[in-house]
Amino acid sequence: MGSSTENCFKLKGSFSKTLFSAKSVPPFCEICFVSKGRHIWTREASELADSIVPTCCSEKIWSSPQSCNGELLFISELTMHSILGADLQGIKNLELNGYRSTVGIPTADSNITSSMKFELPEPCDNYMASSFDTEQPNDINSKEDDELEKDDLYCQLEEVTMEIEKSKREAFLELSKRKKLEYEVAEAISTVETYEAAHENEIQIREELEGLLKTIKQDCQEVLSQRDEALQELQYSMRTIEILIAHANEMALLTEEAAGELELIQSSIEILKTRREENNGPKERRLINHSNGCIEFTLADLQTATCDFSESFKLGQGGYGCLYKGEIRNKTVMIKQLHGRNAQGEVEFLQEVNVLGKIRHPHLLTLIGMCPQALSLVYEYMPNGTLQDCLCNKNTTLRMTWRIRARIAAEISSALLFLHSSEPEQIVHGDLKPENIFLDDNYTCKLSNFGRCQFAQQDEHDPFISRHFELYSASFSYDPEYQMTKELMVKSDVYSFGIIILQLLTGKPARGLESEVRQALLSGNLVSILDAGAGDWPLIVARRLAEVGLRCLNPNAQDQPELTPELVNDLEQLHVTEERPVPSFFLCPILQEIMQDPQVAADGFTYEGRALRKWFSSGQDTSPMTNLKLKDRNLMPNQALRFAIEDWLCQS
Repeated sequence: MGSSTENCFKLKGSFSKTLFSAKSVPPFCEICFVSKGRHIWTREASELADSIVPTCCSEKIWSSPQSCNGELLFISELTMHSILGADLQGIKNLELNGYRSTVGIPTADSNITSSMKFELPEPCDNYMASSFDTEQPNDINSKEDDELEKDDLYCQLEEVTMEIEKSKREAFLELSKRKKLEYEVAEAISTVETYEAAHENEIQIREELEGLLKTIKQDCQEVLSQRDEALQELQYSMRTIEILIAHANEMALLTEEAAGELELIQSSIEILKTRREENNGPKERRLINHSNGCIEFTLADLQTATCDFSESFKLGQGGYGCLYKGEIRNKTVMIKQLHGRNAQGEVEFLQEVNVLGKIRHPHLLTLIGMCPQALSLVYEYMPNGTLQDCLCNKNTTLRMTWRIRARIAAEISSALLFLHSSEPEQIVHGDLKPENIFLDDNYTCKLSNFGRCQFAQQDEHDPFISRHFELYSASFSYDPEYQMTKELMVKSDVYSFGIIILQLLTGKPARGLESEVRQALLSGNLVSILDAGAGDWPLIVARRLAEVGLRCLNPNAQDQPELTPELVNDLEQLHVTEERPVPSFFLCPILQEIMQDPQVAADGFTYEGRALRKWFSSGQDTSPMTNLKLKDRNLMPNQALRFAIEDWLCQS
């Protein structure tokens, strides 16, 4: 439609081609406007072809003579509808009865008329020019005929035009129907696609529902199987319960029978106890009378002292029975209640009364009184408990120094010497271990639990005294020979004393202690196994105690030391001995310990042999003292220094 103006000027009275075209073209046509290759605007079709009424020619074709060059025939005021514009432009050089005509249809508004110009051919013009003067009447007739022909031609043109319009209307109707069908087809396709999508979604939902249904079925089957299993278990349990009920009924019957038998047995026991008390009464009275001032308490006295043997008053429990703390006659005491009234309990009770009631020693637990009715013994109170409690640190406030431990070893040896030297019969304790050694407020030890002691020479009138006793539990404090023969001897106490000495040194249990101490003593590394809670042990004291303890543990009884006054005196001097300072040349420069195997190296210094060999084995070839390289690794024993160290140790 042409381009827009490129300058700022606009002609007055000018009109828009776009507006003119939009008004001229019929409403049922769709027009697209493009300017400079860009789409500007589209006018949509708005009316059907049936509403369009074609415009016919408003006037006849008229003609007027022209110059000799030819005549022009005008069809004036031929008003055409703009729908014919596109088709009539294609009609050119229309020939009517030998005439050549040219039809021109200009573009204009809907009110502008279309004109058609018919031009006569040149031969006709020449002919008319040459014969115009001679044959004028014939020309007039010929013109009339031409006008008639033109009228016919115009009528034919109108018919053709109407046919064209009719064809266009039919084509537009077909086009509208086709567009409508295309729209309907598009809608149908869209509907089909929607239905297909819905169908696919439905299929997917169906598959999901089928899977869910399958899962639910499986769960139901599992639940059913579990229910079946539960039912089976329930049936089994019911059968088991029925069997148990039957057994319970049987047991109830047996219990009733046993209760009857028990009553009969108890009545028999009471009769036997009565007879035994009648038989043993004189013997017990004889023992009690010889108990040197032991007080006989009643059961009520002991119950009052211990709040009826309350757990809050209990100090401990062992194989012998229970130990309680109590108050009797404004004095704090320990009350040992032996296990039930059985044969062995009664024998132990009488044995301990017989021993502790006759003898007194500073390191034996003092027996204050007894209660035959409750098989209980009353002792003096020991605030620091047993030696086992202190060694195991059950009471963190109890810390035994090396001096206290050395003194305890000497006190135990003194008590054993007293027992083994008693006359007319030697007394063998037979149950010497840390649990049976009590400590007072000054850590003075006192031996207890003489219920299993024996006399070296058995009394024919008191056969129960020489009876053998079974151990409640295996203990490493017992002599291995006694564990095999069950015969107590003086050496049995010596063996137990050796174990206690090693425990005082190390604070460790008895199991495997002998081999550990022996190995440390032979390797010169005794300090490493000493109990650090005792403080810094003097090497002389520790070595002496270790040697005595290991000698007591000698498996050959003949090689064990005898508890003599000299040995007891030697042990008593250990805790009062002031440790002399060790000469510096007695100490190994590497270990800072007294040398047992002094060896002279190439640098002229003397070292402990094993320490220097370890120094060389680690890849060192320099002097530990000067850090200079040694000429060689040869060692020479320093015998003079060795003899001096041994002599100094003996004097110590």
